[in-house]
Amino acid sequence: MFDSGLGGLTVFREVAKARPDARYVYVADDAFFPYGSHGETELVARVGGLMAELIETHRPDLIVIACNTASTLVLPHLRTRFSVPFVGTVPAIKPACVLSRTKRVAVLGTEATVSREYTRALIRDFANGSEVALVGSAQLAAFAEEELNGAPVADQLIAREIAPCFIDAAGRRTDTVVLACTHYPLLLERFTRLAPWPVTFVDPAPAIARRVADLLGPPLSGEPPSPARIAFTSGRVPSLALAAALAHFGMAAAWRADLPMGCDFNAMKTALASSKPNLGGALDGERFTNGAANRSVQIHAAKRKFRPSRLADEVGSAVLRGVWRAAHAASAKRR
Repeated sequence: MFDSGLGGLTVFREVAKARPDARYVYVADDAFFPYGSHGETELVARVGGLMAELIETHRPDLIVIACNTASTLVLPHLRTRFSVPFVGTVPAIKPACVLSRTKRVAVLGTEATVSREYTRALIRDFANGSEVALVGSAQLAAFAEEELNGAPVADQLIAREIAPCFIDAAGRRTDTVVLACTHYPLLLERFTRLAPWPVTFVDPAPAIARRVADLLGPPLSGEPPSPARIAFTSGRVPSLALAAALAHFGMAAAWRADLPMGCDFNAMKTALASSKPNLGGALDGERFTNGAANRSVQIHAAKRKFRPSRLADEVGSAVLRGVWRAAHAASAKRR
C-alpha cells in the first residue's frame, strides 16, 4: 500500500478488515509530501521510480495507490509499465451523486486533485443532474498528519478549509461531500462537528477494500500473516504519538519493545528522568516501562476512543510512571 503520507491508513484499515489473511507493507513517501506541491512530470517520475524499487524488493501480488493526487495522474503510467495489478483511489463522485437528494454535491480534495482533467471527466460522466462544486485545500492533508502526530490544529483552521463545501442557494443546500483525499477521513469527526449543517461525507475506502478482496481471490488458510509493516521514505523515526496512532491502525511492526521503531530507550529514560526531580537510583525498569506504555495503548483501543494527542499523553505518562517506580524500586533494593 502506497501513499504520500499517512492518509492511506484509512484505506489500509478497511482493506485489512476485508482481507485479514494478507500480508501488508505500507510505504509513506513522506520525503516528497505533499504530492500536490510537485509538478506532474516530477510526480510521475518520482512514483514510477519508487514503484520499480518496491516491486523488486517485495514482489507484491497487488498494489493499492492510496492517494487521490497520485491515482488521478500516475495510475495509467504504472499500469503500462508494470504487470502487477494496481488499485487506485479516485474521487467517489458517482456514488455521491446517486446519494444526494438535493442534487448539490461538493468534492473536497487537494488542489491538485480537483484541478485534474480526470476529476472533471468523472463529473461530466457521473454527475447525473447534480451540481458538483470542486473545493481544493492546500492545508487539510497536513492538518491530518499533525493530528496523527498528536498536535491537532485549531477548529477554526479546519472550519475555514471546509466552508466552501457548504452552499445554500436556490432553495437547495449541499447534502453530500466527497472526501477526495485519503487523509481527510482522519479528520472526519471534526468535519462532522464543524459542519454548518448535517451532510453525508463519502469515504471511498470501503469500496476500495471490496475491489482488493475481489482481485486477491479466495482467502488463504494456515498460519496468520505477520503484522503489517510501515516504511517512511524520509527514514524518520515515529514520535510517541505517531507510534501510538500506528499501533491503533494495526501497524505493530512500527514498534520495537512497545516503543517507536528505532527509539533509543536509554535516551528516552534519561529525558524522562530529567523531567522529574529527585528520582534517585538506577533506571532499570525497562520491561515495566514498556509494558505500562503498551497497556495504555491496549486500554485506549479497547475503549474504541482514539485521539492521538490524548493517547500520546497517556502513553507518555505510563512510561514516566514506569521510570519513576523502577527508580524507587532500585533505590529501595539498595537500602
